[in-house]
Amino acid sequence: MRAKTTSRFLVALSVPAVLALALGLVGLPAGESSTSGIAFANASEGVWRQVTACDQKKTVVVEGYPDNQPLPPAKARQVASLLTDLMQYCNEEVRAKITSDERIFLSVNGSAFAQFVPGGPLPLLPVHGKPHTAREEQIWKAELGRMVEEGNKLFHDSKLGANGISCDMCHPNASNNHPETYPKFQTQLKKVALLRDMINWCIENPLEGKKLADDDPQMKALEAYILWQRAGKTMEPGKH
Repeated sequence: MRAKTTSRFLVALSVPAVLALALGLVGLPAGESSTSGIAFANASEGVWRQVTACDQKKTVVVEGYPDNQPLPPAKARQVASLLTDLMQYCNEEVRAKITSDERIFLSVNGSAFAQFVPGGPLPLLPVHGKPHTAREEQIWKAELGRMVEEGNKLFHDSKLGANGISCDMCHPNASNNHPETYPKFQTQLKKVALLRDMINWCIENPLEGKKLADDDPQMKALEAYILWQRAGKTMEPGKH
């Protein structure tokens, strides 16, 4: 916890100061950035709220708001908009800081904070502007292939049910599943269903098995296999 202060004071850029800056615990005054070699104490006296994006690599720290309370709607929308902008930088660790006087600073991969003006260019190159490496693509392809193959095995295995029936007996090579048409109203369920809902319906009814949880690795593998078999098809949600 930082000591309270009633005025801004200079702190030599020592190792502790660098760590404090990287963690977003030290504010930046008007017209100053950490590139000047000087960090300033935060005028909001340690009150800040942190919000992290779904990739766990993008974080926004908002000064002046307690960490144990929700942000006001307008401020929450500002934070969500900023995180959305930052998500285009897939592989980068980005820490953003919204100061109490509404200035925004960004630190990329632990680099010095640089001020950012909403609507202007971000102070880093989008990762989408660079080609992915051959190694990255090989890793991603292998991981996807592993999941699809696991789904293929499950689809042809009667262990999902209790009567010896397997998915492929009604849907050879995942035919007639039409995953590209989901979500849609499903007459068997009498409601709008996702692909996983129909997978579970088939497991519980024709196969007489027990339904899978949405986050069950087997469910993910089955979805991956069925979707892979329909690769290249046009998405047509709601089509019957």
